[in-house]
Amino acid sequence: MIDRTIYKQIVKTVKNKPVTVITGARQVGKTTLCGLIQKELGFGYVSLANVLERQAAKEDPMAFLSLHPAPCIIDEIQKAPELFDYLEGVVDELIRQGHKRSLYVLTGSQAYRLMKGVSESMSGRVGLVSMEPLSLSEIRGIEEKPFLVDVDRIVERCRSNRLDTLEFYDYIVRGFYPELYDNPDLETAPFYADYLATYLEKDVSDFIELKNKQKFVDLMSVLASLTGQELTYDKLAKSVGVDVKTVQSWIGVLLAGNIIHLLQPYNEESVTKRVVRRPKVYFSDTGLACYLARVGSRETLIHSYLKGPMVETCIVNEIIKSYKNNRKDAEASFFYLRTFDQKEIDLIILSEGRLTPVECKAGEEYKEKDIDGFRLLSGSRYELGKGAIVCTTDRVYPVGEKAYALPVSAI
Repeated sequence: MIDRTIYKQIVKTVKNKPVTVITGARQVGKTTLCGLIQKELGFGYVSLANVLERQAAKEDPMAFLSLHPAPCIIDEIQKAPELFDYLEGVVDELIRQGHKRSLYVLTGSQAYRLMKGVSESMSGRVGLVSMEPLSLSEIRGIEEKPFLVDVDRIVERCRSNRLDTLEFYDYIVRGFYPELYDNPDLETAPFYADYLATYLEKDVSDFIELKNKQKFVDLMSVLASLTGQELTYDKLAKSVGVDVKTVQSWIGVLLAGNIIHLLQPYNEESVTKRVVRRPKVYFSDTGLACYLARVGSRETLIHSYLKGPMVETCIVNEIIKSYKNNRKDAEASFFYLRTFDQKEIDLIILSEGRLTPVECKAGEEYKEKDIDGFRLLSGSRYELGKGAIVCTTDRVYPVGEKAYALPVSAI
């Protein structure tokens, strides 16, 4: 089993909060880490994916909680929302008795339903952890820290952990779900075919009628081919053959299941005149995006128009993972910036009062003209830190004042 950076942060949260909520897409490893918590911290465990357990939780929530007392992990709790109100009373009583920490761990792959239940019942007593698929650092067994343009540290990191470009493309196509690395013989296409079928049956069926499932898959395929681009509802509606309201609803379903995520445009009056206001949409896993876009090998990717967008998606995802896995995402915000005359910055990290501009490229040689977009931030009220072009180069080199080209292994 691959060691997960976020596990230490989950344990820390469990030890300091009455209730810990773990969200994340299907098969990102939530249940595996819960098994470690069960073993190492002495928690009980019950999964509401089990039909009988789910039925018991729905029919008599109080009896169910009596049978599964704290400390306990309740997996897939959103399948029995009736539990939330009763759980609130149980947690309140335990806190009154002096048990203020390490009571329950709740997990779920439908973030909206899970957080809706928590916010309506136990807000203020909950530590929230969002799990992502594996990171490149986790797969390669490298220490993972929040991404910073710290040149000395990056030079040493890249020297000792070089990542071949072709290998990087292999990772993009294979994706980052743990099962693909626990079982190296598992073929990628069958895995994603099963993943998609399970996702549609277990998660999407609660929201979408059977007759619309194929159009929902069509939307996923269109979005996969548009990963890293602006989210335009009317164009998606025309492509899929449904109305705009339906597309908006389905996008909400994909966001709730952590299948996609949005990168919001940077908004600061002094630097955001005549800029695009729509968010960009990214698939949370490039392997699923490649499967939906019919990119089945690195050779296909290299010769596809999707090479740049998939590389950008992977780099943006890896940078965000480096913050989430260290529970530093609450202290950082992520944006992009694009003007109507097509000047842009792929990713802007705002952390500790400092802006870090990042370009994400599928190439090796870049010059100062390739970071012209960074000048868009010159009037910011925040400090402008060192910038970077993260790309498929194999070395660290300057591309301008306070800006460097960095290998992907720098993340």
